Parts: sequence; structure tokens; C-alpha cells
Amino acid sequence: MSVILVFLLVIAGVAAWWLSNQRIMSKPWLEQGTLDALDAAGAPGMPTAKIGLGVFLAVVGCLFALFASAYFMRMELSDWQSPPVPRVLWVNTGILVLSSVALHVAVLAVRKDQIETTRLALATGGLTALAFLAGQLIAWRELSAEGYGLDTNPANSFFYLLTAVHGLHIVGGLVALGRTTVRAWAVGPRDRLRLSVELCAMYWHFLLFVWLAVLVLLAGWAGDFITICRQLLT
Repeated sequence: MSVILVFLLVIAGVAAWWLSNQRIMSKPWLEQGTLDALDAAGAPGMPTAKIGLGVFLAVVGCLFALFASAYFMRMELSDWQSPPVPRVLWVNTGILVLSSVALHVAVLAVRKDQIETTRLALATGGLTALAFLAGQLIAWRELSAEGYGLDTNPANSFFYLLTAVHGLHIVGGLVALGRTTVRAWAVGPRDRLRLSVELCAMYWHFLLFVWLAVLVLLAGWAGDFITICRQLLT
């Protein structure tokens, strides 16, 4: 229980920091200057879509926190036998980092109205995300071939569950990224494109953070993490 509280506190802290940077707590009626000056500078706050995505990511974070809590409690039983971590997962981690970096580059490019760079960065992010999913399937196949099936041990079940749920969120992100990429090639207002790219980048950075947390569990570092948490809370 203490572990999940720590995890939720970390998520809450990151969310509070992000929202403060987005000026969601600003008070427009206290802004100084004329109305024309405020209009030129832009109204404070953030688009509704960003707020909605932030709430959604908080819910997803809580979901993975519950999975992590169940993982910690289940691993303490005697029948727990952790499967080996396929080497391809480390390659996948690098690929997902590259995908996240590509989306960040897309954000910087679209803000400068560098449409060609934006298109290239979006395409790179999508292709690397597909490569990540392919790597996950390879990891599943390797474990299954070595006898670590879904129902042979609870640890194996958690491995497939965590990677599958994360993979499904990647697939959902690819749908949104595909629509954003199509919009980048179309002729239209850049404001909507900029918002779409920023939303995709937010989602991708979050999925990278979640994957790193999942990898900590699967790599067998969970026991050390529990010990550190208990020491902090005692």
C-alpha cells in the first residue's frame, strides 16, 4: 500500500509541476495592461484539449499504479518466479526514447513554422513507435519459445499484462499521431496542427515514463524499490 501511495504522489507532483508551467492557475482578471495588449499577448491558460489529456493521463497513471501495487504484493508469495528479461526490451527502450525525442523535435519545429521538419519528425516518431511494438512481439515470442507461457507462472502473466496494456496505449497514440501526420501534409490552419503535435508529444513523453517504470518492475529492481520506499516512510 505504501508503494502505491508513493507512486501516486510522484504522479501528482509531476502533474502539478506541468500544470503550473501551463499557467492553468493564472487569474486573467488580475492581468495588468489594456485589453488590446492582452489580446496581442494571448489569453493565459491552456486549451481544453490539453486539460482533457492531462486528466486522461492521470487516470492511466493510476491504472498502472494499481498494476504496480498488485505486482509488488504478488511477488512476495513463494510461487513467484520472474522470467528473464529479453534483451530486445533494452533495444525497445532506446527506440521509445528516440520516438519521444522525435515528437519533441516536432513540437519545436511546428512552433517555428518549419513544416518540413515537422513532417519528418512526425514520421520518425510513428515509425519508431511501430518498431517498438514489433520489438514487444519479438520479446513475447522469445519468452514463449523458452517455455515462459502466459499461464505457467503468475510472474509471466504480469509480464504479458503490463507490456500488453502499455502496447495498447501505444496503438491508441499511433491513431492520433497518424491523424496529426495527415494534417501536417494537408493545407490548412497551423494552429490546429500545432495543438495536435503538442498533444501527441505530451502523450508520448508520458508513455515513455510509464514504460521506464514498467521496465524497472520487469528487470527485477522492484525489491530494491520497495525497500527504499519503506525506509522513506518509516
